[in-house]
Amino acid sequence: MTPLRTDAQPQPDYAGAVAYALQRLRAELPPFFSYHDVSHTEHDVLPAVSRLARLAGLTDADRQVLEVAAAYHDLGHVQNHIGHEQIGVSVIDDVLPGFGFGARDIERISGMILATQLPQSPQNAHEALLADADLDSLGREDFFDTSEALWRERAALGYPVSWPEWLATQLAFLASHRYFSDAARTLRDAGKQRNIARLEQLIREQCDASARQG
Repeated sequence: MTPLRTDAQPQPDYAGAVAYALQRLRAELPPFFSYHDVSHTEHDVLPAVSRLARLAGLTDADRQVLEVAAAYHDLGHVQNHIGHEQIGVSVIDDVLPGFGFGARDIERISGMILATQLPQSPQNAHEALLADADLDSLGREDFFDTSEALWRERAALGYPVSWPEWLATQLAFLASHRYFSDAARTLRDAGKQRNIARLEQLIREQCDASARQG
């Protein structure tokens, strides 16, 4: 049940809004979501956006708004994986006023959520930080774990491809991707280049193995 705003709550309930989104993700996401699960939001994007916000020198208030946007950025998946960002914007329009958020903050959070849609197109620094946090794993050591989870999820949604095809798709994506914020580039660009090199190596190894078998 979404709480009603009262005069005794002049500031938005940031923690309550985040907890609401995480609870719905736990309860309502399809069980075959192996990548866009609650862990992706709670243990990947939320920590990443908090880290980037601090590195970028944001105020506590701006960081908390970003964290709320991160908590809701994939909530639309509980209804449909297609167009889930726009669905998420509809959800926050309904939900966040009950947590004390005004129209200006809701507008800002909407922009941040929409900026995570691929191809990403952030329009300001805050949107850039959430877009970068959403793809933080591209430059991390666990990239291949998260990539495999997304491969399995895509197959469950009806978009199966072979593993070699997936590796080629991932290589193309990483090669064309760029982080928008200085903080993300400083933190993750080197790791992303290592992951690109590893993808190239895996693809070469698979090609060599196929050639030997042929």
